[in-house]
Amino acid sequence: MKIILAALFSTLSLLHAARPVLCCDYGGGTVTVLSAAGEVEWQVEAKHPQDCWRLPNGNILFAHQSGAREVTRDKKTVWEYTAPEKVEVHACQPLPDGNVLIVECGTSRIIEVNREGRIAKEIKLVTKDSVKLHNQFRGTRKTADGHYLVCFKGEGKIVELDGSGKVLREVPVPGDPHEVVPLPNKNLLITCGDGHKVVEIDPAGKTVWELNENDLPGNTLRLMAGCHRLPNGNTIFANYLGHGHLGEQPQFFEITPDKKVVWTFEDKGRFKTINQLMALDDTGDATKGAVLR
Repeated sequence: MKIILAALFSTLSLLHAARPVLCCDYGGGTVTVLSAAGEVEWQVEAKHPQDCWRLPNGNILFAHQSGAREVTRDKKTVWEYTAPEKVEVHACQPLPDGNVLIVECGTSRIIEVNREGRIAKEIKLVTKDSVKLHNQFRGTRKTADGHYLVCFKGEGKIVELDGSGKVLREVPVPGDPHEVVPLPNKNLLITCGDGHKVVEIDPAGKTVWELNENDLPGNTLRLMAGCHRLPNGNTIFANYLGHGHLGEQPQFFEITPDKKVVWTFEDKGRFKTINQLMALDDTGDATKGAVLR
């Protein structure tokens, strides 16, 4: 295992402690809580986990290929949703009313599931017939104003819908988007998957910040998956190392707005393809959109 900690401010080189992190390892089949020192503090197995949240009560909510689960710190499942057969789930989100948002590939829908496991709301999504089931959707978020932002992975776009499912806008993306994060300034932070790129766009669709494939020396952007925008303006990115890059470089890293690396995480022995994460020292309430995931 290797954790590299470094930050450059003016002419001073300062050592920063890494952060405690919750992460999904898609290829390794685990959801894990890591200490700031990179030690495994909690871990459960799941088939192809893709999205993860620490809830205000300390439980862990995560999506996996066949649904979503909420698990306590003593590893008891207290809530679960199982998707229909031949359906894939790649995103979930805890909502303020206690329901859980889920997006399904195959049924092509967003659903909000209540604490009893029943579907409280359904929004149908329209995708091209030529897009394979696995490639239909990734990161999906409900915003504070009740809109939905959906990564149409196979179509290279972000789609915003109103609360009834009406399409409000479509944003082309240079790649296959995996995560879309609505920011307080109304911008969108978008990871572009195998486009090897991250973009932040303003409400008019103009790119106001970007991270390109070779902007970080020695840390090439591979498949850019999950991310977490921190209260200090830094961002942690999951650099998915599948598709021929297993074990080649750090699995996630934190950078400043001016693209300085603060720290990186790499553990080839215990992790394969980390694709989503959440900084656990961000004290915002994930159910109220205070955590910018």
